[in-house]
Amino acid sequence: MGSQATPAGSRAPDRSRRARGGRSTVRSFATVRHTRGAIIARTRGEFAKLDRLVARLRPGDWKRRVPRPPTRDPWTVKDALAHIVYWKEHTARVIRGERRPPEMRGLEVNQINRLIYQRWRRRRPREVVAWHRRVHADVLRTLASKPAPWFGRRERSPLWPGDLDGHSAAHRMRDIEAALSGPLGS
Repeated sequence: MGSQATPAGSRAPDRSRRARGGRSTVRSFATVRHTRGAIIARTRGEFAKLDRLVARLRPGDWKRRVPRPPTRDPWTVKDALAHIVYWKEHTARVIRGERRPPEMRGLEVNQINRLIYQRWRRRRPREVVAWHRRVHADVLRTLASKPAPWFGRRERSPLWPGDLDGHSAAHRMRDIEAALSGPLGS
């Protein structure tokens, strides 16, 4: 990954959801000090995988439903991409030290996800793809603008900043690739 591990025994909580029950669990893992180069490499690598997948999509693919619980909004491949892109854009804002847009302030994550779904679900796929590529360029500019020591100034999760690669990869595989491998009209 290019990040250096911290001294043995350093731990940070991982509040990931359990597959069953949806309850948060706290697991420990070693923290790391990241480097700008490693973060940019991970970000570029995941973007390349996602962008290759997006470039292969046929018109009908954008409307395929992604696997979602019945209690959630019925996302399509296009909606999943919009979700990924919003959270990358959000991470770039956080890195720049900016606040959320006024309409997002005070909202919980699920409320934000719903708002993004409502905002982008009627847009054309080419608009979402253009946004995806615009945000990627902005993310790279944002990362490049930070001094190298900023990335390693404190210990963080090995997954940080997750929205730029891990979150994207999870939705790319679990949602978009899963929808494309299912029967037409899924």
